[in-house]
Amino acid sequence: MGYDLIQTIAIWALPVIFAITLHEAAHGYVAKYFGDMTAYAQGRISLNPLRHIDMTGTIIVPLALLLLSKLFGGSGIIFGWAKPVPVNFSGLRHPKSDMLWVAAAGPVANLLMALFWALVLKFAVSVPGSAFALPMGLMGKAGILINVVLMVLNLLPVPPLDGGRIAVSLLPHGLSYRFSRIEPYGMFILLLLLFSGILGIIMGPLVSTVMRLISSVFNL
Repeated sequence: MGYDLIQTIAIWALPVIFAITLHEAAHGYVAKYFGDMTAYAQGRISLNPLRHIDMTGTIIVPLALLLLSKLFGGSGIIFGWAKPVPVNFSGLRHPKSDMLWVAAAGPVANLLMALFWALVLKFAVSVPGSAFALPMGLMGKAGILINVVLMVLNLLPVPPLDGGRIAVSLLPHGLSYRFSRIEPYGMFILLLLLFSGILGIIMGPLVSTVMRLISSVFNL
């Protein structure tokens, strides 16, 4: 079991780290484009994972979920988070409308990474005799899955998730303000959805649909 765990960590490490760190870097880059220099000033617009790693969310939680999955079984799906990139929405040139693009940048980054890992998997399938085919294929599958899961999760319309901020940007001002006041309770709502099983019911079909679309596009 020890060797199997090490092998699994080796397969998932890069996809997980880059999925959650590039997601955050994308927020900072787009915020800078629309006028907010907060993330740039703090050196957070970087492809260096070390600038975004959160010890708990990037390392401890994914490893704990992976270990629990190995010990007790389960889907094997792991997730985590990076240090949130600081964004001062009032520093954007048009705070309400620009918030949409800043929020959407993270899920778009995950979609692009899912497509990249699909290409990796496609290459692995095309060279079945290579010594690298199996590890590349497994890493490609892990990369697609973790990025699709993070994209779908972050698009849920629950502040402070990206989908919640997108909803705040799109709603009329009165509704937008009232909806934004949910944010302090957003994590409790997510935990309630998670432990009640509702989150899985919502996300399962969406993740499966996106996975099928990617598989169809790349003929995997």
